[in-house]
Amino acid sequence: MAVKLVANYSKRLGLPGYSSHQFSVTVESELHNTDNVSIEAARLYKTLQMAVDKEIQSTGFVPDEAYGINPTASTAPKLTVTRRDEPERPWRASDKQRELILKLVHDSAVDMATVEELALEMFDTGDLPSLNKIQASGLIDELLTRYGKKNRRETAPTPAWKARAR
Repeated sequence: MAVKLVANYSKRLGLPGYSSHQFSVTVESELHNTDNVSIEAARLYKTLQMAVDKEIQSTGFVPDEAYGINPTASTAPKLTVTRRDEPERPWRASDKQRELILKLVHDSAVDMATVEELALEMFDTGDLPSLNKIQASGLIDELLTRYGKKNRRETAPTPAWKARAR
């Protein structure tokens, strides 16, 4: 008569942000006699332990400490911009300024890189989310001058900010 030996090894690790991950392996082995139960159990335990320990080292996604916390209306984050090569970051400008900049870029079909170059030329930074409210206002004025529907021209006039700098 055959005897089935069922072995399971499981491990749970705590991760930052009150997170954890767990991995478990279960295996059944058939024994033909009961003389070597303890030897087979020790072998299975060691095999399962090595397999779980090897696999559990790959943690995958690990949330930060703020993950899953629902912001209240008073602490809601500012709107963010997403680029393929960067994580989301909040804008320092107001939400309305951000929306208007993105709307002007979209409506005028101007390349975002062109707008970033303009911001770099005007404020020594091409990073749009880092522009403060005053800088964003200046960028909006310049975008309206260059690409606004009412003032669209083949050649853009000398920007007001450049004329003041002279």
